[in-house]
Amino acid sequence: MGTLNKQIWVNHLSGNFYPDSSFLKHVRDFSTLVDNDVINMAEAGVDPNVYINNTTYPIKTAQRIDKPISIELDLFETENTLIRKPEVLEFAYDQMESVLMGHRNQLRAVTAAKAAHAFAPQKDTDFTPVIATSGEQAADGRKRLTIEDILHLKERFDNANIPQEGRFLVLHPKHLSDLILFDVKAFKDITDFVNGQPQRFAGFSILQTSVTAIYNNTTKEKVAFSAEKTNTDTFCSFAFQKDEVMKADGQVHMYARLDDPEERGAIVGFDKRFIALPIRNKGVGAIVSEGTGGVSYYAMKSQVTVKKESEINAAHAVVESETE
Repeated sequence: MGTLNKQIWVNHLSGNFYPDSSFLKHVRDFSTLVDNDVINMAEAGVDPNVYINNTTYPIKTAQRIDKPISIELDLFETENTLIRKPEVLEFAYDQMESVLMGHRNQLRAVTAAKAAHAFAPQKDTDFTPVIATSGEQAADGRKRLTIEDILHLKERFDNANIPQEGRFLVLHPKHLSDLILFDVKAFKDITDFVNGQPQRFAGFSILQTSVTAIYNNTTKEKVAFSAEKTNTDTFCSFAFQKDEVMKADGQVHMYARLDDPEERGAIVGFDKRFIALPIRNKGVGAIVSEGTGGVSYYAMKSQVTVKKESEINAAHAVVESETE
């Protein structure tokens, strides 16, 4: 049997990776800065002061000191898939797409979840507002999202002088349902696109995703992406200004073992390098559900294994000892 054309498979997997409805279509793309799956950039120093009707010269000169930083892209690896008669799939687009669909969908969902977690603020600050919902109690025990809550978030963005242009609010589906319940006519189509653009409300372009970050209902602080389920978990909707958040795509690689004698077929798997982060820890916010009901994130998280920091450090130690 001939070899699979891996580049064809990789191109199909990578093509249109971000649907138009994805919030990741609306952030800064730093992919061109990626070199060997690492971004090398500088953290901007202090912005200059501005003088009005100045009469004192010469004007002061202040050196801007930029801090160089390197960011390694996360590695996302899919579980392997066994393919019977892979030589047929090589030339049958529909059959190839059927294999790729599961890998693409899972990579889309998990990278989006990791990005949504990164964009959600760790806790409430002047530049990263975190507010709680204040509506009536829903059947699952949480307080519903209200228009006042969204306006409250808008005011917090205004107070932090976050630019009016390019603000996005990514609603959790349950929060969208709260708005529809409040006013069906006004909000039933709020996440639909008009002329290729998301609709706006209270200065935010409105999008939707179900993979938002989980917060501690007591402290209103974000829990770790890899945290186990607890009875204090609650979910959020999150907001960002498009120039304050970024994503970067690295390499996509396909692994294949052909003519496996035990499985009588080919075994394939994929990995993708990706990262998404706030740029300055500013211009991001969240509306956290008050109450612990309604978290729907666990089904997807059960399919994701995140290596803990201690395990990563241990693995690095083994590699270093072997190379000494």
